[in-house]
Amino acid sequence: MPAGRVSMRKTKELLRLKFEHGLTNRQIARSCQVSRSTVAEYLSRAARAGLTWPLPEELDEGRLENLLFCSPAQPAVRVNHAPCSRPQPDLIHLHKELRNPHVTLQLLWQEYKQEHPDGYQYSQFCDRYRRWARKLDVTMRQEHKAGDKLFVDYAGPTVPVVDRDSGVVREAYLFVAVLGASNYTYVEASLSQDSPAWIAAHGRAFSFFGGVPACLVPDNLKSGVKRPCRYEPDLNPIYQEMAQHYGTVVMPARVRRPRDKSKVENAVLVVERWILAVLRHRTFFSLAELNEAIRQLLDRLNHRKFRKLDTTRARLFEELDRPALRPLPLEPFCWTEVKRARVNIDYHIEIDGHYYSVPYQLVHEEVEARISASTIEVLYKGRRLVTHVRSFVRGGYTTLAEHRPKHHQKYLEWNPERFRRWAETIGPDTAAAVTRILASRTYPEQAYRSCLGILRLGDRFSKSRLESACTRALRFQALSYKSIKSILETGLDRESVDGTRPAEVHPLVHANVRGAAYYRGGEEADAASAND
Repeated sequence: MPAGRVSMRKTKELLRLKFEHGLTNRQIARSCQVSRSTVAEYLSRAARAGLTWPLPEELDEGRLENLLFCSPAQPAVRVNHAPCSRPQPDLIHLHKELRNPHVTLQLLWQEYKQEHPDGYQYSQFCDRYRRWARKLDVTMRQEHKAGDKLFVDYAGPTVPVVDRDSGVVREAYLFVAVLGASNYTYVEASLSQDSPAWIAAHGRAFSFFGGVPACLVPDNLKSGVKRPCRYEPDLNPIYQEMAQHYGTVVMPARVRRPRDKSKVENAVLVVERWILAVLRHRTFFSLAELNEAIRQLLDRLNHRKFRKLDTTRARLFEELDRPALRPLPLEPFCWTEVKRARVNIDYHIEIDGHYYSVPYQLVHEEVEARISASTIEVLYKGRRLVTHVRSFVRGGYTTLAEHRPKHHQKYLEWNPERFRRWAETIGPDTAAAVTRILASRTYPEQAYRSCLGILRLGDRFSKSRLESACTRALRFQALSYKSIKSILETGLDRESVDGTRPAEVHPLVHANVRGAAYYRGGEEADAASAND
């Protein structure tokens, strides 16, 4: 590594002592605390550059350095003491090539030496590049306004949570949120990094701060950002809705730009040292127990003095961020999952195995369902259609009467008691038959069509015949619409249950009736004929 240069300020002092006071090289070396050889070299360079004393007022330190260390033919600023006549490496080209993970400075130096055998040796080659590259990565110091930005992210390390009954171990993730101006920090543990946990953690962070910042700066976590982009990142719709609900905006950090969220990166480091490290020997059997321990250590962290400032995060928060935060909305944001669903022919959509009704006019249309822990909200083209109470009964139906067509609504006006009253107007056996049919089905609605068909047979065959048919059906356990209809059509209702027909109340007797004797023949038949 080449020796460092004498600063231009000391170089000017060296020239002043020589030309203005006439000191010897030894005296100048002792005064400026440099070696005599350095004094001799700098005086020699000044002579070759044609410098005179006093130096011109317009000659700044940069131009003085150029005159001392570069020849007039090459006025570029030199980085070390190497002669300017050597071929200069293309530093921009080197920088671009080093973006390839397989390219090294050793390889680039070898290629440089093949092209320029009289060029710099490896140590000088590397030194020149590193000095030049150091000036490229200039960091802008970010000034954070009070109440402006909240930086959010998950810490890398996790905390094990043990199920007391089964012994199963689950890893808990630490959500970290820090305000830019005061560094006031919020931490909580959750068993997932999915969208519901991400949204819920934001809501609890806002409640902890007692207000909402003007801007959220998350990392490009999938729960917050669907597609990262430097210019127009595609946010998760639910995360966007949450920001709108709280009246804030989301500005994700750029990909692979940790300095965009350096606040939360530093906060994560502090949390790991002052919270995770303290809890490393403890065993937690529930998430609530872990969060209670975190909250106690978090309070200590926020009230702990900074190393270089005579104040705390909590005090700065009260002075700076709290007055500038926006007020919380009246209701916290409720996480919802968005799902597209197509309306089936029975005007219901299926959500997690349960069926919810929508207006029948939307059969075969695609609707949007917003699913929360307690409700199912259905929208069509951005317009809310209905909100159902969420049910977790698989295979069940939640139906509103107004969603049915008119003829379906009339059908639903029927009920078991109405069928029984109608049957009683015909006769007790008809009522008994209808009651037995209704009770034979798991759901009474399944028997409505059968009962309706049986009762309408009274209009076709008369109520008395229907009562007799039901008597016979009860006797032979033939309780169905088809059986009772068959009894009526075949006339079995006119026979007694023992197979004989009942006696006629009014027998037909007149001159045209020949009687039984006529058909027995013989004298009785002749006598009957004579009488005729």
